Amino acid sequence: MNPVSYRETRGIAVVTIDHPPVNALSVVVREGLGDAIAKANADDAVRGIVLRTEGSTFVAGADIKEMQQGRHLESPTVREIQDALQAGKPSVAAIHGAALGGGLELALACTFRVALPDAQAGLPEVKLGLLPGAGGTQRITRLCGPATALDIVVSGRKVPAQEALSLGVFDALVDDTDNAAIDFLNAALETDDIPGPILDRTDAVQGIESAIFEAARAKAERRGAKAPLSIIDCIETACRAGGEEGLAFERAAFDDLKGGDQNKALTHAFFAERAAAKLSQGEALPIQRVGIVGAGLMGSGIAIALANKGISVELVDRDAGSLEQARARIDQIYEGTRKRGLMSTEQCRIAQELIGNGTDYTRFAECDLAIEAVPEKMELKEQVFAQLDEALPPHAILATNTSSLDIDRMAAATKRPGSVIGLHFFSPAHIMKLVEVVRGEASTPDAVASGMALVRRIGKVGVVAGNCDGFIANRSLQFYTGQAEFLMEQGASPEQIDRVAEEFGMPMGPVAMRDMAGLDVAALVREVRAKTLPPEERLSPLIEKMVEAGRLGQKSGAGFYRYSDRKRVPDPEAIAIIQQAARELGVEQRSFDDDEIRARLFLPIVNEGARELEEGIAMRAGDIDVAWINGYGFPAHRGGPMHWGEQLGLDRVVAMAERLGADLGPRWQPSALLKDLAANGRGWAEAGY
Repeated sequence: MNPVSYRETRGIAVVTIDHPPVNALSVVVREGLGDAIAKANADDAVRGIVLRTEGSTFVAGADIKEMQQGRHLESPTVREIQDALQAGKPSVAAIHGAALGGGLELALACTFRVALPDAQAGLPEVKLGLLPGAGGTQRITRLCGPATALDIVVSGRKVPAQEALSLGVFDALVDDTDNAAIDFLNAALETDDIPGPILDRTDAVQGIESAIFEAARAKAERRGAKAPLSIIDCIETACRAGGEEGLAFERAAFDDLKGGDQNKALTHAFFAERAAAKLSQGEALPIQRVGIVGAGLMGSGIAIALANKGISVELVDRDAGSLEQARARIDQIYEGTRKRGLMSTEQCRIAQELIGNGTDYTRFAECDLAIEAVPEKMELKEQVFAQLDEALPPHAILATNTSSLDIDRMAAATKRPGSVIGLHFFSPAHIMKLVEVVRGEASTPDAVASGMALVRRIGKVGVVAGNCDGFIANRSLQFYTGQAEFLMEQGASPEQIDRVAEEFGMPMGPVAMRDMAGLDVAALVREVRAKTLPPEERLSPLIEKMVEAGRLGQKSGAGFYRYSDRKRVPDPEAIAIIQQAARELGVEQRSFDDDEIRARLFLPIVNEGARELEEGIAMRAGDIDVAWINGYGFPAHRGGPMHWGEQLGLDRVVAMAERLGADLGPRWQPSALLKDLAANGRGWAEAGY
């Protein structure tokens, strides 16, 4: 069946793509488009063309699998379709859903673009380590100017319809993509004032100073990704060169990125996130109302994340004062959201009204799910779960937001252990994307599926994790932050460690991250963890030393750094505490080069990830990558720690683990799986992970 249909009405050729699920520009779609556009251009009775789609979206972009196979180069290419549109009769792209990547590039080759009010536009190729390769950087710059182009293309973000209209990406918002689009085009034809192709326009690119590009490069260079810098070069070229010259420059830049290490890593991350969302078992429970116990930062953030997606929330805390603080905090967050234009005043009002609060568990009587977000004390959580078990209806799911505690113990406090799961949100919960959906020993497939469905519904990235200390992300994080502490003991400065991590691509180094989260909080978690350490192992005492000195991190103005207006400053007093601790431990301090620090920070993550795979805590190596990218900001252009480690060489991971294990104990030794893969030259996928 041809995915492209053609009909004529009122002098307009209506070309419709219907290629589920997302109308991707696969070969068969391009062939149909080529034929339809040629037919319209050759018909004297046709005055113009409306390009529209069926289904839930406009054209979502290229077919990624076909791109990997090189089939995007088969004729007719997207560029050939664009040439036919641009050289032919006046046209309008009628957009609903998302016009992304090649889809928006196709629309930009049309004379006009109209959209439904719920439509979105974007050029997200940067998220695959690429740039728009079909004129996207050139047309968006010539249409909207370089400032808008830099914002949209470097970020890869989705632009909502009203903003796209105000920026000039869309020409009008319409009621439907059929009759209203035809009316719009016929009205434009009657005026006889049809603009020329975007590539020929120059108004938006004249007199542009180089400072805008220099500032964009300075910002992009911090993370080490190649694609943003190439995009900036292309946008500057659109302001300096002719249309065809700009296209040639963009194509060369695209070809340079295609198939490179970063493109491969980001493509891996893209498919890993898709795989993480898929479950082979379980039927999700429809969740309309959610209860939350605990009105602190996490509880408030989770409430906002749910309400933003239209889910009713009951926020309960035994302390009325905490509820007042939570309400003020929630109102403040929504006020900031409104001021930044992320939600309208009306959208904020609707979401805020979905959040009820009180001190009584009877508010949970009609909830489909409850999430406890109380302090990390097992006895308290067991009490909460026993009360939730009594308060919630029989069908409801009980979830814990714990970051590391045993959910099986919490489940044992209820009469429905099969309905207990973990929903570990990362802080701040209304912003951070990752949620670990933790399956306990008794958790049913339906309960886990329900958790994952909820996570997807609220726009988060979910990863299923087994039950253990720290689950997937926090368990392996111990080895990253732990190495930072051992490195400081041995003479590396906090600022060198953080600089190396940030140059690698982390948004914040491990020492600064400790300070931001609060050293007193870390000390409490470590107090519990220390009880399970084998006698031949130890944790570095540096965090406890800082807390004893009253240095709790950012919130007290001093931790491993001193803080002035929230900016971290190296502090000789902190260095003195570290040096004194090293003397007490009998550790000789020395200097480190950046390469050694980088290896010691990141290779242990790979080793511990292999242990998680061995134990079934993570199902796939890609799940660990997804968790680190979305939970801690591991640079996506490196594909996540497991992908990066495999590309670097698992034998190097083994060598580092053997070295660290000899000094620090068995937890640092190479895992059996890692040793086997390295010895046999296999990777994660070859081993079934």
